[in-house]
Amino acid sequence: MNQVTDWVDPSFDDLLECRDISTNTATSLGVNNSSHRRKNGPSALESSIFPARKRGNLSSLEQIYGLENSKEYLSENEPWVDKYKPETQHELAVHKKKIEEVETWLKAQVLERQPKQGGSILLVTGPPGCGKTTTIKILSKELGIQVQEWINPVLPDFQKDNFKEMFNTESSFHMFPYQSQIAVFKEFLLRATKYNKLQMFGDDLRTDKKIILVEDLPNQFYRDSHTLHEVLRKYVKIGRCPLIFIISDSLSGDNNQRLLFPKEIEEECSISNISFNPVAPTIMMKFLNRIVTIEANKENNLRPRKKGMSLKSDAVLSKSKRRKKPDRVFENQEVQAIGGKDVSLFLFRALGKILYCKRTSLTELDSSRLPSHLSEYERDTLLVEPEEVVEMSHMPGDLFNLYLHQNYMDFFMEIDDIVRASEFLSFADILSGDWNTRSLLREYSTSVATRGVIHSNKARGYAHCQGGGSSFRPLHKPQWFLISKKYRENCLAAKALFPDFCLPALCLQTQLLPYLALLTIPMRNQAQISFIQDIGRLPLKRHFG
Repeated sequence: MNQVTDWVDPSFDDLLECRDISTNTATSLGVNNSSHRRKNGPSALESSIFPARKRGNLSSLEQIYGLENSKEYLSENEPWVDKYKPETQHELAVHKKKIEEVETWLKAQVLERQPKQGGSILLVTGPPGCGKTTTIKILSKELGIQVQEWINPVLPDFQKDNFKEMFNTESSFHMFPYQSQIAVFKEFLLRATKYNKLQMFGDDLRTDKKIILVEDLPNQFYRDSHTLHEVLRKYVKIGRCPLIFIISDSLSGDNNQRLLFPKEIEEECSISNISFNPVAPTIMMKFLNRIVTIEANKENNLRPRKKGMSLKSDAVLSKSKRRKKPDRVFENQEVQAIGGKDVSLFLFRALGKILYCKRTSLTELDSSRLPSHLSEYERDTLLVEPEEVVEMSHMPGDLFNLYLHQNYMDFFMEIDDIVRASEFLSFADILSGDWNTRSLLREYSTSVATRGVIHSNKARGYAHCQGGGSSFRPLHKPQWFLISKKYRENCLAAKALFPDFCLPALCLQTQLLPYLALLTIPMRNQAQISFIQDIGRLPLKRHFG
């Protein structure tokens, strides 16, 4: 009766066999029966790679290539992003000075950290893909530091059937408690700084040194950054391990670093800042040449060559069916599709393509002339597509229209053309004015604005026209931002200075304050007097002729 019977199979038998745990160890853990049953079966790793099959039957890959060749086939088809990911700091495509800065900070704040020092914070910024996260993880691995990373939780979708079941008294539906992302993030920081990581297979826990890495912040922090600031202030006091934030630069021009980590918070919480630069072309070429050299030195294999040739032949066949475009256009598209140069446009460069609107002359065969009564609307073909230019600028359409509205007048020569262009901009504003249909009509609004401004400029309607000279004209930021900021400040000031009237800020500034400026009612303080003089009286000089 010394035999022990297991009534429940452990959930981690496959993991134990993947790690080559002996039978004696498995027996001491109480999994001897299940491990004996599965000793001849496939491991979890093999099961994830090869499809499930009956005992004695081989998969299609194994039948064609054999077991060893099938594994080699899977290795050859592994993406190069995963196959050649950096493993040491010498393989990083990052400048050495930036690596030294991060390494120095980790040594000072983790390895040489005092017991009651408090939580230290590091902010790492830079463009996407410059190696910020990879550098931190590789250096932490080489220094023997654990990395505990925050991952935004994915909430389950609430279906219509759940809504019906919720009010059904006979149903067994139970409401699950909901926690906001901010509450979950606070709990994560508290647990991460208080407890060590759980020991998993393959982890080396010989050291208790660790860092907390946050790259994907909860979206609510972007709406209310003050909540994040309170979290940072509290963590600096109670934190036991360093906290690292990674903020990538936005292509749309939004400065998330300034919003989430203003200068006041960086100084108050003593936040260190390390800014990464874009990957230098020389470093990138060195990294890519290393990959090419490794692939070239491998044994010649026919399978990947046949696969590549089949993909290339499919591209040639599809290209032969579409001979209307020149071959160079398709070649450029193929190069860009295979990880070519980033085709995104800087904002002012995209504006220049719209405002300068360069054209190409048409021949008699290619052009379809308009009737004589519509000849004033005839134009040469544009060199660019306005919709593609806006898309490559990575900016919302309504924001691009603001920049276009601010700068278009300097590129026109006739007042009639300016009037017509302003009408198109007004039409575009109407399309994006209603919030119910804004998401659907935003692209149409941008198309009307860009094409309307281009077509209204008759001085640049043809390829041979210079439009009053092709000299450089500076582009400016929209005044709408300054006016909107001033409006918000005035609304807050009106509510704070005149709280007794219990009126909205708009009514205060348009109705009450202009009327008080005409009366001789004494005010309580000088701030109210100054605000009434600023808002209630327009500094306009009237000239009567």
